[in-house]
Amino acid sequence: MPFELVPPGTRINFLGQRRICLALSVALIVLGGICALPSVKGVKVGLDFAGGTEVQLLFDAGVAVDESRIRNVIADQGFEDPQVVRFGEAGSAEFNIKFNSVAEDSVAAEAVRLAQKGEDGEADASGLEANTQVLVLENALREQIGGFTEQRVEYVGPRVGAELREDGAKALLLSALAILAYVAFRFSSRFAPGAVVAVVHDLTITAGILVMIGEEFDLRILAAMLAILGYSLNDTIIIYDRIRENMELRTTADLEEVLNDSVNQTLSRTVLTSITTVLALLSLYLLGGEVIRPFAMTMLIGVLVGTYSSVFIASPLLLALETRYGGGKQAPKQGPGVNKAARV
Repeated sequence: MPFELVPPGTRINFLGQRRICLALSVALIVLGGICALPSVKGVKVGLDFAGGTEVQLLFDAGVAVDESRIRNVIADQGFEDPQVVRFGEAGSAEFNIKFNSVAEDSVAAEAVRLAQKGEDGEADASGLEANTQVLVLENALREQIGGFTEQRVEYVGPRVGAELREDGAKALLLSALAILAYVAFRFSSRFAPGAVVAVVHDLTITAGILVMIGEEFDLRILAAMLAILGYSLNDTIIIYDRIRENMELRTTADLEEVLNDSVNQTLSRTVLTSITTVLALLSLYLLGGEVIRPFAMTMLIGVLVGTYSSVFIASPLLLALETRYGGGKQAPKQGPGVNKAARV
């Protein structure tokens, strides 16, 4: 006997709450948009998209070092808004340092100007500037804190960062178009907008929440966004498959009742999948360290929002489209070679 968290025969009126849920979603999207304005909070962009330098250092055993001490030393050299993250547990001596600018009248800026005398070419000058800044940073840390081993140095130029931003936006757009085409073929053209709107809804609200809490957008966040897109679509497709089955069997029934029954019948599967996914993501967030934490946090937000949208956004939108364009009682046409999904 399959395990069902939600008892069979449960009849929760999900679609009856659609106006409240729509108002909640619109409010979250508007609030996120307001926070994204430069005059309010603005969107923080990480090194991957904005450009900058990243240095990973492992300090020698016995060196007394922590994030605030490193941050104070490199700030004194003129590095503006440096980010310092410890790798591993609290006692670890390995740190990741990121920065993308220096003050004009600082020690680091003066060192760059001296190093660039006689240098020609924008690309060479940019590389020389980054190398000189890293040397200034490392020399200051070695003198004021102690010895260390350089583990990794990465430099991302502004032009590369702009290309990464553009490619990330294209990836999300093309994914949404592919979903639209797939759902239209798999079910019907009236099913497709609900799936796409649910996905856009999830990504928009997730991004808005990240802006509100001040999280930086980088390649880890982009990867999480693409994963959220797939998770949300999968959940929506399961519910849509049950809706299609019930519409074929009950073509004369009230459409809203059919959709409510379908959501209730798949509710156990939806809840169980979300719980197991959230537990795995919580483990990553709490135990995975600073490097994986932004990805895990974004996924946590996206999974919760995606579960909500599959029930309260995708299904009500399908109801509106079927009522307006499908007569409210017509069964959707199936794509060729499509078999009914097994009941879950």
